[in-house]
Amino acid sequence: MNALKDYNVHIDSKKRVTLRGATYQYYNVKEYENGCILLEPRELNLPDSISKRTLEDMDQAVENFKKGVVSSVIDLSDF
Repeated sequence: MNALKDYNVHIDSKKRVTLRGATYQYYNVKEYENGCILLEPRELNLPDSISKRTLEDMDQAVENFKKGVVSSVIDLSDF
């Protein structure tokens, strides 16, 4: 596989590295014991819908509330 870019970088005083012409805004970083660092691009997207598990948890919370299975009252008057 041929490299699209090949250049040297240095770490600045705040331990940062600058990527020239980066295509993505977010990267997942994996650092290995031998000193290699792997950057994988990530795209952060909003989910299209609420997951099934989250909906089930919300339904369970409403059922518990209707049954009176709730925690004790929290005093927020100090705030």
